[in-house]
Amino acid sequence: MKTIITERGQTVVPAEIRKRYKMAKGTRLAWLDNGQTITVIPLPQDPLEALYGCAKDEALDLALAEYRKEERSRGQ
Repeated sequence: MKTIITERGQTVVPAEIRKRYKMAKGTRLAWLDNGQTITVIPLPQDPLEALYGCAKDEALDLALAEYRKEERSRGQ
């Protein structure tokens, strides 16, 4: 997909992209520039709500227990 930058520095986010990422009026965008490419990331309205459930089925309690076990063994 391609867009054009206007004289005022504006551009349009293609409808397909807006629908796929549920972007609506007021959606904030982060622009990341690594010196060679630019990445545009839509920011969620509520960052904490967006993270809800992201670690589902990750067994974080077991990973934490293993980490603590390793730390205790290093201290002895």
